[in-house]
Amino acid sequence: MTEIPPASIAKNETEKFRVTAPPGSPFAAKLRYWWSWFVASSLLLFVATPALLFLWLINRRLWLYPLGAWGARVWLRACGASVTVRGAENLDPNQTYVFASNHRSYLDTATLFFYAGRKMGLVAKKELLKVPVLGQGMGFVNIIAIDRSDPERAVASMKKARDFMDQGFSFGVFVEGTRAMPGELLPFKKGAFHLAMQTDAPVVPVAIKNTDWMMGKGSAFAYRGEIEMVLLPPIDTAGLSEKEDLTELLRKTRAAIAEELGRER
Repeated sequence: MTEIPPASIAKNETEKFRVTAPPGSPFAAKLRYWWSWFVASSLLLFVATPALLFLWLINRRLWLYPLGAWGARVWLRACGASVTVRGAENLDPNQTYVFASNHRSYLDTATLFFYAGRKMGLVAKKELLKVPVLGQGMGFVNIIAIDRSDPERAVASMKKARDFMDQGFSFGVFVEGTRAMPGELLPFKKGAFHLAMQTDAPVVPVAIKNTDWMMGKGSAFAYRGEIEMVLLPPIDTAGLSEKEDLTELLRKTRAAIAEELGRER
């Protein structure tokens, strides 16, 4: 287990963990990487495009959720990934949560969005809006793109997230704000914790493991492996003061994720 100095967690600094050496053939992983994006493009062109048009015409946008879940499973299989979820027993099926997750790979998005066991919105980077079909489909399933370079638009996006949560949706946020390099846990942004405290929703720390060596940032390989997503015990936010308690909420969430990431695989 990797020891995480408490003082370092309190300072919200970058942490580094041991990275597993990828198994299997690099040549096969390279082929699988390009195959996975061919599958993704085919799904967007031949499945998502007609589905979006049809659901828009009949005004049933949320019907895209099950199709999206199917597409995510197909794409993860094309990447050579299987998914194991631990900790679902910690969650109340009738409760709305803010899921605060680490982020090291494109694989994380499909895993968190479709394997957390409930319908949820998700915060994504604004660049995804430019992707044909995908950008249009994001709005159908409550994925909000945040422009962190524009504070006013960022605030408006978080208000939209609160509106979704008022309708009974949970929300998922990659709290580092971007993908980390393999083995890293970056400093956390505060947006997810503001959202949780403004809606009195418990925060669920989420540790996603193995995606860094399977298809990590800066890599053009897709190694076969098992994604392990651990849903850690929720942290209650009811009655907390944003001014006084936000930093402590961030620290507790970060400590829980760091401890789980540091466990031997």
